[in-house]
Amino acid sequence: MLRVYLDNNATTMVDPKVKEAMEPYWTEKYGNPNSLHQFGMELRATLKRALDRLYAGINAGDQDDIIVNSCASEGNNTVLQGIYNEVIRHSAKDRIVTTSVEHPSMRAPCHFLESLGVKVTYLSVNDQGVVDLEQIKEAVSDKTALISAMWANNETGMLFPIKEIAEIAHSKGALFHTDAAQAIGKVKVDVREVGADYLTFSGHKFHAPKGIGALYIRSGAPKLRLIYGGEQMGGLRAGTLNAPLMIGMGEAIELANAALDYELSEVRRLKDKLEDALLKIKDVFVVGDRDRRVPNTILASIRGVEGESMIWDLNKNGVAASTGSACASEDLEANPILTAIGADKELAHTALRLSLSRFTTEKEIDYAIETIQNAIERLRAISITYDK
Repeated sequence: MLRVYLDNNATTMVDPKVKEAMEPYWTEKYGNPNSLHQFGMELRATLKRALDRLYAGINAGDQDDIIVNSCASEGNNTVLQGIYNEVIRHSAKDRIVTTSVEHPSMRAPCHFLESLGVKVTYLSVNDQGVVDLEQIKEAVSDKTALISAMWANNETGMLFPIKEIAEIAHSKGALFHTDAAQAIGKVKVDVREVGADYLTFSGHKFHAPKGIGALYIRSGAPKLRLIYGGEQMGGLRAGTLNAPLMIGMGEAIELANAALDYELSEVRRLKDKLEDALLKIKDVFVVGDRDRRVPNTILASIRGVEGESMIWDLNKNGVAASTGSACASEDLEANPILTAIGADKELAHTALRLSLSRFTTEKEIDYAIETIQNAIERLRAISITYDK
């Protein structure tokens, strides 16, 4: 039985080149980079190169800040709680505008800020799963401190009009943040081109290890802190730097950007092959126009097949997939994206997310197509709700 991993939006394998780059920093060059002796000093040039790679990877300017942290979830919390502490508490601006389809690491801290009196507007999305620009314009006022919208949705892969949203925010004197966790390595990410004030990402989404990420802060935007303590990261994020993981993420973002053409051609071709096969099956539909999605992602709805049952069946036959965000995988409620776009209650429980990487092969896709087709046939045969 072939093992096929199609859950790359949840996490990716570490690129072997990234693993190799990290190897010396576990047992040979393991000093604290803040130490004054040779064990610490020998790390500094390597860490500076890793940080330079992050700057180049998103086209950040020399005067901008990139704060290395544990993940995009930490970065998102830093932005939201930092905006509350640095802006909302000290001004007449008491509002945040975001979307109804953000990652749980955005939704949960927004709910927390609401308990502190912040007014948060959650904008609905259209049938493509994307927020409408006119709706944003209507929601923003001179009391808006921040607009936050993801670059690419983690479940549908749909790309949001980030540059236009940033322009709307700035026209009203608001700051703009984007969660780019699902964008880096799949599409070009250029912070200066889109005008982001804050951008967050996780390394493990583009073949770096888990437990490392970063927050970009544009020069001139308020500097935000979540963790206080030492003077690491210019005093903006306390805690000893995880040198191996930071070096790995620097290597990974360079490799990811170098592979963008492959991602946009070969990965898209394999994804389209899988998507075309799914759409040939009766009562299967896919959310969002494929030309407005990142090249690796499919969110399908399969009438008559409960998502959890499909995942169980696929897993038994060697194919790893998901019903949506891994960060909400213990929640058996209806898929929030399908609910947001107006799917009926039954259909909202039938989500299947399939996400490829540059390591996915044609042989794996062929096996996945056959396995998914067989699973749908088996599960529909025993369904009491599907009209055969």
